Amino acid sequence: MAEPAVVRQWRSARPVQLGAILASFRRGAGDPTFRVGQGGSVARGIRTPAGPATLELDCAPRESEVSARAWGPGAGWAIEHAPDLLGERDDPRGFVGLHPPVAEALRRFPGWRVPRSGLVLDALVPAIIEQKVTGKEAFGGYQRLVRRYGEGAPGPWADAGLRVPPDAAGWRAIPSWEFLKASVDAGRSDTIQRVCRVAGSLERLTARAPEAGQAGLRSVAGVGVWTTAEVAQRAWGDADAVSFGDYHVARTIGWTLVGQELDDDGLATLLEPYAGHRYRVQRLLELAGHQRPRRGPRMAPRTHLPG
Repeated sequence: MAEPAVVRQWRSARPVQLGAILASFRRGAGDPTFRVGQGGSVARGIRTPAGPATLELDCAPRESEVSARAWGPGAGWAIEHAPDLLGERDDPRGFVGLHPPVAEALRRFPGWRVPRSGLVLDALVPAIIEQKVTGKEAFGGYQRLVRRYGEGAPGPWADAGLRVPPDAAGWRAIPSWEFLKASVDAGRSDTIQRVCRVAGSLERLTARAPEAGQAGLRSVAGVGVWTTAEVAQRAWGDADAVSFGDYHVARTIGWTLVGQELDDDGLATLLEPYAGHRYRVQRLLELAGHQRPRRGPRMAPRTHLPG
């Protein structure tokens, strides 16, 4: 007999753009933990504190009515936290598009909100894999590892290839040579080992204020400002967590807003009027497709690691 789903429905007081909200959790087009269904529903394979779960979300945009279904040992946890994942806690009050591109992006994406998954390791391991490499290389490595060492997602989405990432013990059990085959060098795989040894403590950081949570993450060797911001944006919905240290973010935002590429210090100054909402600016501009002109060669994937 098929496992019954845990079901929840609610109507949001604000517009809900489901795909835009959840897009930041997708690690490339082939991400085995993320599937888009007919009609725009989204299913995620997640590792909750209660165990693996599949969470499927759908929304009737005109009514802002959301339907959530979940399967697996972690289904109850996933359903309980589904509104947070879609940004119900996000508070955009006080946010004004002071630059025309920001105001236009806000007009185009009125139903985007800062999501809050409540899952640190779910955001942290992919972010570590993405450190200092191209997106294509990072996504390919993460997908390879999850396909091999994750598990089939509970419920009907398993037939579509949906998978749940390994838990902390599962990540720690992956041999070093398998990380290398996935183009994850020793520095990053060692960092994954370190964060997985203290995964329980890191998951509890979601109960702290964002500043304290980020400081806790940075206490682990190999987890810096950029990685911490990537986690804060997703795990606890920090609307101010700009991706400082990113290869593109400062340059792109500077070019978009003031017509010149900036470094991190310049970006911090530019975004001062948006204090409390600086990540909101970053993500809205990303969703709107703003990119600076590429005049030089792109960063090429490395070829010296074993295939």
